[in-house]
Amino acid sequence: MQKPARPLANLDLNLLITLEAVVQHESVTRAAEHLGVTQPAVSAALARLRRHFDDDILERVGNRYRLTPFGIELRQRTRAALAGVERVFSARGTFDATDTSREYSVVTSDYTTALLGQRLAELLTSAAPHARLRILPSSPELVARAEHTLTTYDVMLVPHGFVTDLPNETVFHDDWMVVTDRNHEPAGGELSAEDLQRRPWVLVYHSQTASTPAARRLRMLGIEPTRQIVTENFLTVRCLITGSDRIALVPRRLLAAPGMSEGLTAYPCPVDLGELTQAMWWHPVFTDDPEHRFLRRLIREAAQSSCASP
Repeated sequence: MQKPARPLANLDLNLLITLEAVVQHESVTRAAEHLGVTQPAVSAALARLRRHFDDDILERVGNRYRLTPFGIELRQRTRAALAGVERVFSARGTFDATDTSREYSVVTSDYTTALLGQRLAELLTSAAPHARLRILPSSPELVARAEHTLTTYDVMLVPHGFVTDLPNETVFHDDWMVVTDRNHEPAGGELSAEDLQRRPWVLVYHSQTASTPAARRLRMLGIEPTRQIVTENFLTVRCLITGSDRIALVPRRLLAAPGMSEGLTAYPCPVDLGELTQAMWWHPVFTDDPEHRFLRRLIREAAQSSCASP
């Protein structure tokens, strides 16, 4: 009986490290510097990779080099593959949270950090005293490339509507409120759909390719916010509204954060924007990883504790 083909049997897996450096730096010289090896060594490895893939991967265009379309595709795949290899060789037979010194990384907004950050840090310190937590601000660029982002960072906490086709779990629900300066309340004390059209806005995460689900819902209802200020931080909304007739959408739970609602008046939105459903997302390669499951459990517990009230 003929043995099944083993495509990796004759392949040096060290080539994966070189490939990742080349596609990330888009330069043989910079890849060599990053790896601490000679440029001829990287060039020789790249030649082997080109033969293996039957593609140039990196090509000269004018006076610079750039990735081929296939090279661009490899950039995302190699980061995920290398992360998986690193996890395999850093794994232990059993996971002991009290012994791990790993740094866990979470990409999320200042809103979610304000709600869950302190409790998550407390839970991690209690269960894994030698572990560390790194919280990184989410951005339209990181969210748009979520699958690639999650090969580098452990978890992304963003609402449903931004990311698709990745493992996820809902962690809490929230509602959208419209806030105004207390000295610029709407006539009659009630906010109308006309006010949403007429008044200038402070918008969070708003661009041609990214905006909050609530802002997209407004446009679907025929309400195009008059964009006056765009910010990538919910916690800056209060100072950007104070003393003006601007309005903004903020999650209801955030208004309970210290100082967040000072000088503001919050109103239910006069049109139905639906519920804000916050979820954690991760790369499928880490679904069954014990250390990763440990982090997801802590996030789940932090959300249950911090967002227990409706």
